[in-house]
Amino acid sequence: MEDISDMMDEDLFDAGVLDSMGTVELVIELETTFNIKIPVSDMGRDDWNTGNKIVEGVKELQHA
Repeated sequence: MEDISDMMDEDLFDAGVLDSMGTVELVIELETTFNIKIPVSDMGRDDWNTGNKIVEGVKELQHA
């Protein structure tokens, strides 16, 4: 079994984990859980396509 830390840079769209509906669900969950607002302009596929990018994006929005 692969360690989760080894998968943090895997493209979630290419792996079939995320699609357009999954992205909407993810945004809603992140906004609710972390009390942040994710601007639509920040939702480019290449900006949120890996676990590490999601973590960094949330951190940036928490400190904005």
